[in-house]
Amino acid sequence: MSWDWFESIGKPSFVVAPMVDASELAWRLLCRRHGAHLCYTPMFHSNVFTKDPKYRKDSMVTCAEDRPLIVQFCGNNPEIMAAAAKMVEDQCDAIDINLGCPQSIAKRGRYGSFLQDEWKLLQDIVRAMSKAVSIPITCKVRIFEDIEKSVQYALMLQEAGCKLLTVHGRTREQKGPLTGIASWKHIKAVREAVSIPMFANGNIQCLEDVYRCLETTKVDGVMSAEGTLTNPALFEGINPVSWEMAGEYLDLVEQYPCPTSYMRGHLFKIFHKIFTFEHNNDARQLLATGQNINDFRQVCVTIRDKYKDYHEGTLTLEDCENITRQGYNLILPPWICQPYVRMSPEAHTQKMETLSKVQIENNNKRDYEDIDGNCISRKKMKKLRKIMRRPAKDDKQTGRSGEICVNPTCPNPLGGKCVYQLCKKCCRNKCFEEDLDCKGHRILVHTRREMAKNFAQLNTVDEQVCHAAET
Repeated sequence: MSWDWFESIGKPSFVVAPMVDASELAWRLLCRRHGAHLCYTPMFHSNVFTKDPKYRKDSMVTCAEDRPLIVQFCGNNPEIMAAAAKMVEDQCDAIDINLGCPQSIAKRGRYGSFLQDEWKLLQDIVRAMSKAVSIPITCKVRIFEDIEKSVQYALMLQEAGCKLLTVHGRTREQKGPLTGIASWKHIKAVREAVSIPMFANGNIQCLEDVYRCLETTKVDGVMSAEGTLTNPALFEGINPVSWEMAGEYLDLVEQYPCPTSYMRGHLFKIFHKIFTFEHNNDARQLLATGQNINDFRQVCVTIRDKYKDYHEGTLTLEDCENITRQGYNLILPPWICQPYVRMSPEAHTQKMETLSKVQIENNNKRDYEDIDGNCISRKKMKKLRKIMRRPAKDDKQTGRSGEICVNPTCPNPLGGKCVYQLCKKCCRNKCFEEDLDCKGHRILVHTRREMAKNFAQLNTVDEQVCHAAET
């Protein structure tokens, strides 16, 4: 069944990954226009999806051109995951289980890659979802450090009923600045072991990488996430002009609206190389503060007007001293969509060690100054900032009067509502020694002692009654 289904959706080789807040309908359609064969929805939380109609309506947006499509869910409850799958069965071609998310939110929610050690639970989830729907259930996973364990993990999911497997060639710990290189060696070993269709994910920055991955790992398709964010035409094998690609995306948003934060995020990725230069801070600021699609279109116009002559060859980089001084030593000029190159884990570690040494040399203290330029502590700086945020706060609103506890040996401020004009510690001592209550501090020594005495007397009476009855 796995291979029949895979052929029925056209044996897709170029796949756009599921990305939270990034693989919405408008973006999927843009990628399809430029070479993508198959797209995934963003990850949906199965529990929220089944309980919240608004979340379900806002999340699951598609159209006739958005096929083939795989919907991805996360969760850890087989029944809820099955119920969520049932709700989208007629709107997609398969349903994927997210077993690859390495973020801390996935750890707190107990889903994604933080389920990769709970094999019995994963078997139950795959089987429950497979039984609930008539379309295939697929899985997206990360590898273990050990190749053999990664292979056994994949075989377990296949045995449970997974009909297509996507293997991200990084471990759960490879994320953020420690992302590093994905292991195609692990992916190849899994491909040789399983008998279902399989996609590879990791190390894809251009179309040449896609073909190299297909040749090296022998998988059936290649999935890209970050690569398509910086160049939506990655699978088309071209590097388009950034403002043209951004404009095409915004045209699709006009037709298929999405949240402002999605648009802003996509444009930051498309223009990421442009924004590394200080002379584009005005456009960057406009994008950061923009509130609607017209603001974002203005960003595209601003960048186009600045670089169009250079792109068309009317001007050369040498014609602008401000640009050449900053050094365009790039394979592609910055206005062209191109890969985002991460800092290596080794370089990041070295950078953090250098920063740490600098902090030690400075006694781990950062210098803070008040408005007069005087050095102050971090605590004092925070207090000043708080006052600046609420400069009109009345002294009468403060919780303390500034008076000191009446105990001559105590330097603590007195409690504002203390009956005896003492701080809480002195008030507690006084109440215990003199059998008193203080309602201001909610110290009820006398009251509780009386309750204990009454309780003891009641027990004595009960014992006497019982003794009399027995005699």
